[in-house]
Amino acid sequence: MYSAAFNEGWRQRLGPEYEDFIQALKKRTGQGLRVNTLKLKPEEFLRISPFPLKEVPWCPEGWVILEGEERAGRHPFHAAGLYYLQDPSTMAAAGLLNPQPGEWVLDLCAAPGGKASHLAARMENKGVLVANEVNPRRASVLAFNLERLGVTNAIILNERPETLAARWAGLFDRVLVDAPCSGEAILARDPGAFRAWSRSLLQRFARRQLNLLHQAACLVRPGGWLLYATCTFSPEENEGVIARFLKARPDFVLVDPPRHPLFAPGRPDWIEGGDPSLRWAVRLWPHLGPGHGHFYALLKRQGEGYLDRPRNRSHISPEAERLYEEFCRENLKEIPATEGLLEEGGRIYQVPLPPEMWRGLKVVRPGWWLGRVYKGCFQPDHALALGIKAEKALRVRDLSLDSAELKAYLRGEFLEEAPADRLAGQSLYKGRLYRSKYQSETLEGNKGKEWVLVTVEGFPLGWARAGGGGLKSLYPRHFRAAWG
Repeated sequence: MYSAAFNEGWRQRLGPEYEDFIQALKKRTGQGLRVNTLKLKPEEFLRISPFPLKEVPWCPEGWVILEGEERAGRHPFHAAGLYYLQDPSTMAAAGLLNPQPGEWVLDLCAAPGGKASHLAARMENKGVLVANEVNPRRASVLAFNLERLGVTNAIILNERPETLAARWAGLFDRVLVDAPCSGEAILARDPGAFRAWSRSLLQRFARRQLNLLHQAACLVRPGGWLLYATCTFSPEENEGVIARFLKARPDFVLVDPPRHPLFAPGRPDWIEGGDPSLRWAVRLWPHLGPGHGHFYALLKRQGEGYLDRPRNRSHISPEAERLYEEFCRENLKEIPATEGLLEEGGRIYQVPLPPEMWRGLKVVRPGWWLGRVYKGCFQPDHALALGIKAEKALRVRDLSLDSAELKAYLRGEFLEEAPADRLAGQSLYKGRLYRSKYQSETLEGNKGKEWVLVTVEGFPLGWARAGGGGLKSLYPRHFRAAWG
């Protein structure tokens, strides 16, 4: 199946492990599922999981689906952002980089969003996450995924790394570079990558990766951390790139991270003149553990530096702020975002970075999209629904997994109300109603026009609008086709 050069190269390197390695590459691995801890704890998900699961050894929130993986991407829990489908090998990145709440973190090659959303979860949505993707189409997918997963501390960019390095030198506490590579870990599942593989291709990727790593290094503050990752096995793209980088940047050192028993060492013996410290890199092999395989190298920039980062102030008109706060008082128990508000073209965001820091860059989304001002009213965005907990809403319509109304809502259809639903000053729960002690007195005068948070088994799915004897689904049109 593989080329003679590929087979012979790996037979020489791996020796008796070669046959197991090749068979693992050809074998279909189980789909990985990472519980989104911004929504719930892993043990809570286990109690409601629609699938039998097996744990990923190096990631406490990571699992492998044992049965029913074909349904995982079209399950209502997926739409609610309770989990992200992710190869187990890639789940090691967040643990190795180890971002802390309140830090400034950059994912330089972030699409489709698995590692970026994992970083946000480890940060508990606190601090600054810059998720950058150079490909415009993939940047849009990145934005959708971060929205679905309830990430609220991210700015999403579509910029060249060189531009960011020139603009934000030494700004970040931690930087992740998930570098484009030859993809040897997925050759059997990617016919295009399989046909393109050659030794010259490895060299071309290595040159590109080294340049990308140098750009990323410029963005790390003294004392900060840089994680280099690929989904390939070739030493040219892994140990070779790290060795050349360290020779050019003596202010960086390779760090031996905390090791899981399945974290195999780097292989300095596979490159010419390889320094023994390259053993501190991490290799994940498909024949030794779950997942397709990965390479990681954790680097630390020497020195220490205090960064006097600018304070983030709000940039919103008094009228827009009034309408936003009025909506929150009438529909939520508290105002979810009060600082760093930005009004941009009628849209209101909470932005993690001051606008003066990113003006002139290609911004896909500057922050958490709260809603927009339209015809003298504030209309909440889908991202606001997915970024709050159900208990923060005054009116909730909770639908069970086996409910016909659930599919109707996801298809954008009108939901009929039970007669009791027409009572004023009540909140909906499990198709019934419960009275909220936080109910706003002003809602009486807005009867039939209230915003309702629709949830599945208690987890937000999106908004609906009460009126006409029922609920009008406001589930985004571009997501409805999946439920047709």
